Amino acid sequence: MGTEESLLKLPLAETFNLETAVCSHGLFMMSPNRWDPLSRSLSRPLHLSNSLDNTDIPSVSVDVTICQPQQDPHSLRIEVRNSASGSAPSLSQEQQDALLAQVKRMLRLSEADERNVREFKRIVRQVAQEEGEETQYMEDFSGRVFRSPTLFEDMVKCMLLCNCQWPRTLSMARALCELQWELQHCSPSISEDFIPQTPAGKESKRRQKVSKVASKLTSRIAESKASSEDYMNLKLDCAGVLEENVQPSFPQNDIESDLHGLNELSTTDPPSARDRIGNFPSPRELANLDESFLAKRCNLGYRAGRILKLARGIVDGQIQLRELEDMCNEASLTAYVKLAEQLSQINGFGPFTRNNVLVCIGFYHVIPTDSETIRHLKQVHARNCTSKTVQMIAESIYGKYAPFQFLAYWSELWHFYEKRFGKLSEMPYSDYKLITASNMGIKNIRQVKRTKIS
Repeated sequence: MGTEESLLKLPLAETFNLETAVCSHGLFMMSPNRWDPLSRSLSRPLHLSNSLDNTDIPSVSVDVTICQPQQDPHSLRIEVRNSASGSAPSLSQEQQDALLAQVKRMLRLSEADERNVREFKRIVRQVAQEEGEETQYMEDFSGRVFRSPTLFEDMVKCMLLCNCQWPRTLSMARALCELQWELQHCSPSISEDFIPQTPAGKESKRRQKVSKVASKLTSRIAESKASSEDYMNLKLDCAGVLEENVQPSFPQNDIESDLHGLNELSTTDPPSARDRIGNFPSPRELANLDESFLAKRCNLGYRAGRILKLARGIVDGQIQLRELEDMCNEASLTAYVKLAEQLSQINGFGPFTRNNVLVCIGFYHVIPTDSETIRHLKQVHARNCTSKTVQMIAESIYGKYAPFQFLAYWSELWHFYEKRFGKLSEMPYSDYKLITASNMGIKNIRQVKRTKIS
């Protein structure tokens, strides 16, 4: 309270709907995104610069809340807050442009995105007429797949989706944003303890030191949670959304035991804990961290090393994210093949992770397939498939929607999620962890118990 705001506006196409554009993909539930089902607004921190990948520009963030006012539905209202100082941030034109660019990326508001939406819906109508299929849910789907404000955040989150259950994915994303807050608010002497500067011969002592730092930071949060009252108030005004977000069920392999992730996702979230959710860390913020510390602090396991290699490659200039994303503008098969090849050279980007990143960039003709895809095709289309045949069978079902096979598949999968759990845009964040393959199983036909929003 007592926080002032700056206001930005962004004009919209007539058909745009914020709720369906945001609540269209699992990424909207992952920290630091915070969707408020009551005010139908999205809040999260955004960087004040678009040039954080391989520069020495400090990572400065502001909190933004994005809503689509009923009285002015043809524009987005973007409220910018500097909660730390309690005053409205004074934004330069360059900073305003950086914020608007990130909002446009998240919501896919480019002219190319608009063309894709129109063309996808045209193809859906054509298929419905020619084959007599019920495709209303595809027409109702936004045609936009929500993504992050930066490609780096998308790439890391796609790593978090692989080889683990959904609650763990949510908790890892949250832990990274908690870590970003800690890095921003720790003294320089504490921050130095994160950086691996010790010679190899002294590595065992170095790891003991990192372990103590990790324990100190983790216990500090645990103590503040214990001393805080349970909290679950959703604010009604568009600017007041501070609700912690986590994500829905992306296609993913349920391989690891994720009790840690389940335990971290409490049904309520005390204010002090929520206040310690920072922005998603930038490559430079992660690049100098110690791998063992990062793995333990954020429960990342083997992913910590892959995330650090990605961050360091970007900071060193070996991986040029802007060039990767600019290739999408060609919108050609040649550009896709070139991008896929470059991504495959990065450690940690196997077929599933790589195809999810390519969807985030804007290629919709290849479906990222995994065990969730296999379950869906069996349950909905009565098609038995394996990891070796799932791609071919998916293409036989959705190929008629080319070049938007993924949008057809995803809108159908999302439709069945909502038949199972109710409207996902109305689900409280504490229930996001319920969207799992086990709860979608044929044996679990009864409605999953949902937390009531009051």
